Amino acid sequence: MANPIIDKANERFKHSHEALGREFSAIRAGRANASLLDRIEVDYYGAPTPLNQLASITVPEARVLLISPFDKNSIKEIERAINESDLGINPANDGSVIRLVIPALTEETRKDLAKEVKKLGENAKVAIRNIRRDAMDDAKKQEKDKEITEDELKSLEKDIQKATDDAVKKIDSMTNEKEKELLTV
Repeated sequence: MANPIIDKANERFKHSHEALGREFSAIRAGRANASLLDRIEVDYYGAPTPLNQLASITVPEARVLLISPFDKNSIKEIERAINESDLGINPANDGSVIRLVIPALTEETRKDLAKEVKKLGENAKVAIRNIRRDAMDDAKKQEKDKEITEDELKSLEKDIQKATDDAVKKIDSMTNEKEKELLTV
């Protein structure tokens, strides 16, 4: 039987995995990837607007992103937003499209990014352990309030631990995959 405590914990684990995936997609691995631009917002007629709503983003070559604005008048704002972002890539504007050439990563940069990936993975594991703690507290409260028996509590704690172990394994595999991607030249 599915327990609401475990269901809630699994839902929160899923959110942690998605958040880690978003963090990882923002780390560039020397290859062009449209998700690098997901966090960039452009001041479009006074309103901060996500770049991917103002332009189509394509990858014509392995290390080139091509940004084609739907409204050619917004090209200067898009260029400014990219320059002000933390990407560290200079946009090349030819009047109708913007090209971003992703520089190849040095060995040192790759190692630094791999350390960053490890740190993000550790932070995600801390979040998972906090979710486990909350679920365990909820289970103990149910037992204290006589909603479940002591045996049911023990069984529930085992199930919570198993769900936690699975969530941590998934984070480890996501982290290892991203590290391998970064360290592969």
